[in-house]
Amino acid sequence: MSRACCLFSLLLALAIARPAWARNDLVLGATAPPITLITLDGRHIDTRDLHGKVVILTFWATWCAPCREELPLLSRYAQRHAHDGLVVLGFSLDTPDQLDEVRAVAKRLDFPVGLLGDAHVPGYGRIWHLPVNFTIDRMGNLADNGWKDNNPVWTQERLDRIVGPLLQAAR
Repeated sequence: MSRACCLFSLLLALAIARPAWARNDLVLGATAPPITLITLDGRHIDTRDLHGKVVILTFWATWCAPCREELPLLSRYAQRHAHDGLVVLGFSLDTPDQLDEVRAVAKRLDFPVGLLGDAHVPGYGRIWHLPVNFTIDRMGNLADNGWKDNNPVWTQERLDRIVGPLLQAAR
């Protein structure tokens, strides 16, 4: 068998047997997979109940330096645009034994936070690097796929470019 044929066979096998972390059902413009945040105070917030809102799902951890840098910016943006219909849901990948640290971070944020519990999120795949964010438009469709971003950390410019137009869309 030629080297090119072996390489093609290997690539085909890898494409068919994608690793678990790469598996997700994310298609821009398609209905976003539902996810429920169980907040630190026990509330359940299901994205299916947020139709008509722009929703940012942010996955972070207390031990993630880029996450800790982006969270205050995201919090200010969430506060500034809540009246425009923006909802941010924060999913911490920390473990229950780090709950005190998560609570300390969460009390400084203007959006609800909960422990993710399992890094395998149906429809979004395995959360294997942080931070990663996804944006859902007012119709419940995926507007931004954090797995596809070369630099997934939120900046003011990125928020204005991705989320700004969604907030301006008819409410």
